[in-house]
Amino acid sequence: MAKVISFVNNPYQENTYILYDETGECVIIDPGMYTAPEQNAVVNFIKSNNLKPVMLLNTHCHVDHVLGNKFVFDQYGLKPRFHIGESEVLAAVVAYAPSMGFQYEVSPMPDEFLPETGTIHFGNTTLHLIFAPGHSPAHLCFYDKEAKILIGGDVLFRQSIGRTDLPGGNFGLLIDNIETKLFTMPDDVTVYPGHGPETTIGYEKQNNPFLT
Repeated sequence: MAKVISFVNNPYQENTYILYDETGECVIIDPGMYTAPEQNAVVNFIKSNNLKPVMLLNTHCHVDHVLGNKFVFDQYGLKPRFHIGESEVLAAVVAYAPSMGFQYEVSPMPDEFLPETGTIHFGNTTLHLIFAPGHSPAHLCFYDKEAKILIGGDVLFRQSIGRTDLPGGNFGLLIDNIETKLFTMPDDVTVYPGHGPETTIGYEKQNNPFLT
């Protein structure tokens, strides 16, 4: 069964996740590593646990979630996979990253885009694709039903939701996606968000001020 570990990276305190199972295969999700120590922490965990990275996934392509894409490609030969609707979001990073103080190493583009629905596989693990735009135009979440793990990106946070004032954001759409796609999951599913601590579906149903 899959396990998850998080690394907090870059000035935006973005959560980078490694999901791995008993086969030793792993996926890297939203690599926000920016500094050498941040990069080393991820590489050292992979090395010390004898893991084999087989996929690089982006929930969406805002700068804080893609800063490490090029590093992962250089290190492991993995190009990112995300929904094609995030392509313009990724392309825009080149222009705005310098104004935010980042020396951005340009991410490679996918060889293969992810669909809105369906599954992807690594090791003995199946991840279900959950299409949940609203924070960004084509945001995906990755759901492991067996392990009851949701890698949620910037959709749902502990007692909060993703901001919707960025290009492609839509408050009503975000709320609808949370209520119809995430809140239909079991209450004991653990949500691992793009920022901040993990939470559960049940806790957010009861306590999230944007949704109660």
